[in-house]
Amino acid sequence: MSHEPENSVSPKTIEQVYQPMNRRTFLKGTAAAMVGMAGLVAALKPLLALERGEVTLHDLLQKHYRELSPADLERIRKSLEAKCEAEYGVRPTIKDLKPLDGVGFGYALNLTRCIGCRKCAHACLAENNQSREDANDIEMSYIRVLEMNKGAINLETSNAYYDPEKVPQKDKYYMPVQCHQCAQSPCTKVCPVQATWQEKDGLVVVDYNWCIGCRYCMAACPYDARRFNFKKPTIKPEAINREQSYLSNRIRPKGVVEKCTFCLQRTRAGKYPACLEVCPTGARVFGNLLDPNSEINYILNNKRVYILKEDVGTQPRFYYFFDK
Repeated sequence: MSHEPENSVSPKTIEQVYQPMNRRTFLKGTAAAMVGMAGLVAALKPLLALERGEVTLHDLLQKHYRELSPADLERIRKSLEAKCEAEYGVRPTIKDLKPLDGVGFGYALNLTRCIGCRKCAHACLAENNQSREDANDIEMSYIRVLEMNKGAINLETSNAYYDPEKVPQKDKYYMPVQCHQCAQSPCTKVCPVQATWQEKDGLVVVDYNWCIGCRYCMAACPYDARRFNFKKPTIKPEAINREQSYLSNRIRPKGVVEKCTFCLQRTRAGKYPACLEVCPTGARVFGNLLDPNSEINYILNNKRVYILKEDVGTQPRFYYFFDK
């Protein structure tokens, strides 16, 4: 008869493993758990925001998204809608779209066809209510389009500030880079308060009411796919997309890190991402990786597929391919 070692650890349930901190317990343990002033300053940001009147005590003590009851979530959604109307003069509709059964989203981009026009980046800004001074301001765009020398794959030699009015250039190719919704996502692993996680359809999301703005996820991401709101978002009322979702394109507050969610507010409703719909060359392909007959699976099975920074082991859901 075999016996368990005296020091063995009994298996834990998912509920025991997943025990998200609240802000009070995180702040209480910060001095011992964090190393250096950077971590301490990040942990204190919610309290500083409370002191400046940027958040209420109710906001500060709000539960994690995955702990909210339907009634709590409904109250918070209505509160966010009212806040947007008070600050921007526009009343949005904020939904809470859940993952679909039997769906795992994937994205592929044809590097042979991309011409570097950046229309995808501008569509991303408009759809996702990202901060911008004017229509040409793409600093906060989740999509960076890189101009590359043909034959080169070193991103460090790329040019992200080329003139989009003069594309495509001879001997150049163009590589849009955005969140890869990685199955082994470094960003979710480093978040000290579990404000970011991957859902069952593969989308990596953020609870913007829970994020403390420490930016560890930005440092961990190998694709530079996250953006930090250094100030209150600048967006004109007429430019606001009123169709919003709690975990995606609602207007994010100052001091949080935001990211692409494959236009969750669209894709979970059966639509394509905004960046795909505006692409003039048909370079983008989106679909269900769990459907063997989907277009995305045809690409993965029949084209020459390239995974960006494959050696870092992130197992992305975003792929590049070539016609030949």
